[in-house]
Amino acid sequence: MAANIEIKARLHNLAATKERVEKISDAPCQVIPQHDTFFNCPGGRLKLRELNPQHGQLVYYIRQDLAGPKHSDYRIFDTADPAGLKSILSEAFGVRGEVSKVRCVYMLGQTRIHLDDVSGLGNFIELEVVLQPGQTDADGQAIAMDLMNQLDIREADLIETAYMDMLEQ
Repeated sequence: MAANIEIKARLHNLAATKERVEKISDAPCQVIPQHDTFFNCPGGRLKLRELNPQHGQLVYYIRQDLAGPKHSDYRIFDTADPAGLKSILSEAFGVRGEVSKVRCVYMLGQTRIHLDDVSGLGNFIELEVVLQPGQTDADGQAIAMDLMNQLDIREADLIETAYMDMLEQ
């Protein structure tokens, strides 16, 4: 499985954060509307991310619900038929819920920086430090903490759970 270290935090000033991110990013923002359907899954989380009618990603991941930088193991399967896959998975496992968002993705080295506008929840930032072969969790956590400082992400704004969990609460 691939692994990363990630954090998620609530944003109070999207414009200021976007300005900070754009100053350090390796490339301009890629805007990606996403619709995620979460399925009942006893071990971890399973979601189908619909990017457009001809492209989706089935994402299975295991991650603890912690506020700070946390380890996440994940697998991604691309599909050219997200509607067909959604139908089968809905029948097989049942739908837990759905999350819609517009994601602005920036890259900085091995880190994906997401500025998310989540329907029903508001604005958030996610940092995903993709661990390279030989890197430890501590290496990824150090990168995440450095970026948190550069982007003025406060510990009080860190979120422990997935957007799906937040919508259920």
